Amino acid sequence: MKIDLTGKTALVTGSSQGIGLAIATALATSGADVVLSGRSRDSLDDAASAVSEAAGVRKPRTVAADLGTKQGIADLLGEVAGIDILVNNLGIYESKDAMDITDDDWQDYLDVNLLSAVRLTRALLPTMMQQKWGRVLYLASDAAIAVPHDMLHYGVSKTALVAAARGYAKVAAGSGVTVNSVIAGPTRTDGAVRFIRSKFGPVMPWEEAEGKFMSTERSASLIKRLIDPAEIANMVVYLSSPQASATTGGALRVDGGYVDSIFP
Repeated sequence: MKIDLTGKTALVTGSSQGIGLAIATALATSGADVVLSGRSRDSLDDAASAVSEAAGVRKPRTVAADLGTKQGIADLLGEVAGIDILVNNLGIYESKDAMDITDDDWQDYLDVNLLSAVRLTRALLPTMMQQKWGRVLYLASDAAIAVPHDMLHYGVSKTALVAAARGYAKVAAGSGVTVNSVIAGPTRTDGAVRFIRSKFGPVMPWEEAEGKFMSTERSASLIKRLIDPAEIANMVVYLSSPQASATTGGALRVDGGYVDSIFP
């Protein structure tokens, strides 16, 4: 399958590192004109250079803004136009005892993980519907389905994100615009590596530490390893493509079989 996104403009939030950077790189490699978004200008500059080098394209545009706030959303929207593909990748997470999660914690997670995506969808979806083509994607997590007790606020925010994707798919019904969520499983990001190192120490060889983590804390995984961010990016590129025109309102899993379900 040859996916060609030439002529399409894609906005990827939270794209200065990790999964977001992998998605931006894969979209650019497929021909899309990519806009990177994050809070740090320096990190975005580094990410733009990485995308340019990996995809063999000119450095993508970058917009530094805090999308967990209304003003940050307004700042971003003031810098971009003509978005055909919206990838709501931005997200925060932490491990915290459920009984210690404060009202402020809850609000922060809803603002960043849910409302940033809702606000951008609300702003960009109408134009996509008018032009009869568009793709809106939400990066969710296995925690949306198997909600962890020690990341309750994170899990709930991601469950809400999946529900929002389904709802906006109904809004876009018959317009040529598709809206989907992607359920990412345990992924090898810098944050995950730091977390695993904090558990098993810096001396243990990485392969051994990863294997121990997967066997003790993510034993439900069927691939028995962390997912590479590029593997999640592959799904996002497909869902962004013309070939995925009949896939909408879905929650598609790239979780290594971690969620124990026969349904997507």
